[in-house]
Amino acid sequence: MTDGIRDLIIIGSGPAGYTAGLYSARAMLKPLMFAGYMSGGQLMLTSDVENFPGYPSGVTGPEMMMHLREQAERFGLEVEDKNVESVDFSGRPFKVVVEGETFLSHSIVICTGAEAIWLGVEGEDAQKGRGISTCATCDGAFFKDEEVLVIGGGDSAMEEATFLTRFASKVTILHRRDTWRASKVMLDRARTHEKIEIRPFRQVVEWLSDDSGLTGAVLEDPRDGSREEISSTGAFIAIGHKPITAFLEGQVETDEEGYILHKEHSMTSVAGVFAAGDVVDTRYRQAITAAGMGCQAAMDAERWLEDNQH
Repeated sequence: MTDGIRDLIIIGSGPAGYTAGLYSARAMLKPLMFAGYMSGGQLMLTSDVENFPGYPSGVTGPEMMMHLREQAERFGLEVEDKNVESVDFSGRPFKVVVEGETFLSHSIVICTGAEAIWLGVEGEDAQKGRGISTCATCDGAFFKDEEVLVIGGGDSAMEEATFLTRFASKVTILHRRDTWRASKVMLDRARTHEKIEIRPFRQVVEWLSDDSGLTGAVLEDPRDGSREEISSTGAFIAIGHKPITAFLEGQVETDEEGYILHKEHSMTSVAGVFAAGDVVDTRYRQAITAAGMGCQAAMDAERWLEDNQH
C-alpha cells in the first residue's frame, strides 16, 4: 500500500473471496476485504457440507467459512465485516465507498455472490438449512428415502427434482400455474420419472415444522384459495437466483440478469477489476468452483498489477 492506496481490495467473502484473499495475501499484496455484514455468503445458511475436498467427515457451512477466513488472515488478509455502498471504476485508483468512507485501490476483485430467491412465506426463515434448501447438489444426499418437495417451474426445478430422485423416495414438484418455463425435454424427463409427481396450481403459503425440523407445508390453489397440507421433511426452492451487483450501478458489463461477464480470463470489462464465484457463475454454483475462481482472480490481479506498475 502506498499513499493510502491499496494494491487490492476484495469486495465480498465466501469461498471465492477468502481464496482470493489467501492467494493475494501470500503474494504480498496486503489485500483488504469488505466481507459484508453477513460474511461467508450462502455457505452460512448451509448446515452440512460433504462435497468440499479435504473434509472426510463433512463440515458445517459456517465452520468451513471460519476455516477459510482464518487461513487467509494468517497470511495477512485484512477483513472488515462491512457492506460496500458504492464504487467508482471510472478512473484509477478505483474508489470503494464503505459507510461514508472512501478507500482507494489499484485493483479490485468482486466476490459478492448471488442470493437464492426465497418464497418469503411464514416459517421459512426458521427452516433455512434445517430442511429447506436452494441447492439439491449440496443437500440432496441428506434426504435418502424421504419425501421431498421442489418449488418452481423452470429448467432448474426440473433438474433439481430429477437429481433428487437418486436419494428421495418421492419428489413432488409444486408450481403456482400450469404453464412452464422449463424446456420440453426437461419437463418430459420429470413427468415420466416414476418417483416424481407434478402438481400445478399449488403454492406454498406456510412451512410446517416441529423440534426435529421441517414436517411439511400448507399449499394454496391460487384459482380458488382452497388450502391443503402436504407432509415433507425436505424442500428445495428453485425459483432462481439474483446476483448481488446492484451496488456496481452498471460500471462493469453484466448479462441481462446482472451477472458479471468476464472479458479476459477473470477480468471484467474494466481493466484491473476482476470477478469470481457466484456473481459470475450461473452454471455450477458450488463452493469448490467459487474457490477455484477466487484463486484465478487473485493470480490474474497479481499479474495485472505487475504488468501495470503504478
